[in-house]
Amino acid sequence: MDGTEHLTVRREGATLVLTLNRPEAKNALSISMLVGLHDGWIEADEDDAVRSIVLTGAGGAFCAGMDLKALAGRGMAGEHLRDRLKADPDLHWKAMLRHHRPRKPVIAAVEGHCVAGGTEILQGTDIRVAGESATFGLFEVRRGLFPIGGSTVRLPRQIPRTHALEMLLTGRPYTAREAAGIGLVGHVVPDGGALDKALEIAEQINACGPLAVEAVKASVYETAEMTEADGLAAELKRGWPIFDTADATEGARAFAEKRPPVYKRA
Repeated sequence: MDGTEHLTVRREGATLVLTLNRPEAKNALSISMLVGLHDGWIEADEDDAVRSIVLTGAGGAFCAGMDLKALAGRGMAGEHLRDRLKADPDLHWKAMLRHHRPRKPVIAAVEGHCVAGGTEILQGTDIRVAGESATFGLFEVRRGLFPIGGSTVRLPRQIPRTHALEMLLTGRPYTAREAAGIGLVGHVVPDGGALDKALEIAEQINACGPLAVEAVKASVYETAEMTEADGLAAELKRGWPIFDTADATEGARAFAEKRPPVYKRA
């Protein structure tokens, strides 16, 4: 995949790096960006050589949310891709990870603004790293709008409800340290270091058995709203077959031989 004018794609080993690339607008979402994101998630799902995904932004920002002018098509870039939105009316929700969950782990590397739709996309990622000066927030209520990217459902399931409601109902900005304190992000690093930290985590994931990694991620989300008994049954159903894979055999053999495993995804 070559990406689009507002979404760049590159490989770092087994990691697919997707970069929101519209720095002049703090990487506000455009048609080109949404199409590029959608295609990036699909590429990662379908390519077995990809074992993890890193999502980041160019120019010292992550994403400032939706660009309503761009989506309305008022002479903005990406008009040649508008047919993609017409062909799949759900494409923008898949791009924003509202209606699609990639099979591979997604790590967010956040610098600068990650607000409104940026914070909503963030909730669709699995592991999150933020630069010290990053800013988070759901500003919609301040503009008389609704955060319809999934935040009223996802946020209270990801952080304590009192913090979720405060973020949703005040529309105020949060610092990276505040975001870490309430559990919205997992790591805060010096400014400019979020991508390096995200790639470091990705490499740790890439060194693990890919079938096991995907099954573990699927199990966590699949069982999230189940009772404990139902969740344990679902976990066993998904996890037990992993022990019969060549990956599992290789992992055990490598441990016994005191060498790094070489997984072939089988």
